[in-house]
Amino acid sequence: QVQLVESGGGLVQPGGSLRLSCAVSGSIFRIYGMGWYRQAPGKQRELVAAITSDSTTNYADSVKGRFTISRDNAKNTVYLQMNSLKPEDTAGYYCNADLSTLRGRMDYWGKGTLVTVSS
Repeated sequence: QVQLVESGGGLVQPGGSLRLSCAVSGSIFRIYGMGWYRQAPGKQRELVAAITSDSTTNYADSVKGRFTISRDNAKNTVYLQMNSLKPEDTAGYYCNADLSTLRGRMDYWGKGTLVTVSS
């Protein structure tokens, strides 16, 4: 069974920083790409940042220059460093992985971690 477990969310003041982690476990052939999505109440889930197997990155315009996505292949973990946080960054943050197992290639999701930016 494939599992994605996020950690690192919490309460932070505007201008502060947090680092989210997503650890992937299971019998995995290959991870093609991973990303962080967020969803605030009443809004659609949106892509925040993504990274491919060749380390190409992509960011939402709203976070570019403030957030950085990275990965540690040895640990099967992806990170999201969030700096200069704003109240509008408040949301549930979800880790996504595009990966293959013996059953084929599929998307997998974590359960999410809450980030609250407030003074």
